[in-house]
Amino acid sequence: MTAAAKKVLVAMSGGVDSSVAALLLREAGHAITGVTMGLGIRRDESPAGCCGGDAIEDAKRVCDRLGAPHLVFDFASLMEERVIRKFTDEYLKGRTPNPCVDCNRYLKFDALLARARSLGFDYLATGHYARVAKTASGWGLFRAADKNKDQTYFLYPIRRDDLPAVLFPLGEMKKEEVRARARAAGLPVAQKAESQDICFIPQGDYRRFFAQRRLASPPGDIVDSSGCVRGRHTGILAYTIGQRSGLGISAPRPLYVLRYDAVKNQVVVGHKEDLLADGLVAGDLNLHSDSFPETAEVKIRYRKKPAPCRVIRDGEKLKVVFREPQESVTPGQAAVFYEGGRVLGGGVIETAWAAHEAERAKGSV
Repeated sequence: MTAAAKKVLVAMSGGVDSSVAALLLREAGHAITGVTMGLGIRRDESPAGCCGGDAIEDAKRVCDRLGAPHLVFDFASLMEERVIRKFTDEYLKGRTPNPCVDCNRYLKFDALLARARSLGFDYLATGHYARVAKTASGWGLFRAADKNKDQTYFLYPIRRDDLPAVLFPLGEMKKEEVRARARAAGLPVAQKAESQDICFIPQGDYRRFFAQRRLASPPGDIVDSSGCVRGRHTGILAYTIGQRSGLGISAPRPLYVLRYDAVKNQVVVGHKEDLLADGLVAGDLNLHSDSFPETAEVKIRYRKKPAPCRVIRDGEKLKVVFREPQESVTPGQAAVFYEGGRVLGGGVIETAWAAHEAERAKGSV
């Protein structure tokens, strides 16, 4: 952050993190304006979520406390088109997308950043736990100081050229410090609970969400990897990769959902070791580096520990070979690459690699 005062648009969800981000920027002398994205999420759908019915009121109360203007932008149609509809479309195709990644990709760091620029703001700030810094090789995205709260997995879609216009005031802070600052400043959201759910799917009730949208996938066969029918499923929308319970199959050893075949309307099951993959292919890339080190790290889920890997550039895709097999590599989820604390970029998982394919890839480089 520069020493000179700047005009900063602060994305405010009504939660403690974005509220403290606004507080810190105000204390640093910047001219802040809070903004809340109206996303069309009904109050009864997301009472405590980042974009629920109380978000606008809570964000405005914080801005009033800080003596800052507060704006509301209607992004409901964009949320529906680019995030929610994509989520449902991908699920119906047998993939598992990450809507939080897409919200950052299409709303916050695309539409909202563009709006900030058009209104003459110097920066867009958010309450994410991440860091942006200028290095000898240019601007980079880095992990937060609080490793347990680091959110760079969701932020890799930020374009490299846009990083200089983004501020993450909480990047050097621990969560408990953020709470303490909010209490000390008397912010009205200091004790507000965090939401752990997808904002438009409260309590993680996917079945209810799909039912409300009158979306259904027909029943079909549960098969093993050899194609033998082991049971019946109620629709692929009701299953997740790695799922063990609720399959309704009697077997000598526990069975897990390995993948879906949307074309054949099949759920494929196998044993726990069958969930392991030796590599993956990722597409829809956004890279923050022109090259990859001999050994990088990749996260295939937000809460997954980064795994050492080798990354092979193949045109517009990345082929990844893990040092150790990884469990539940899920098409549609993000694969985000790191070198130390720096984000190298990321992409969307298209397929998991079988062992013989990974071996072939090792031999091709």
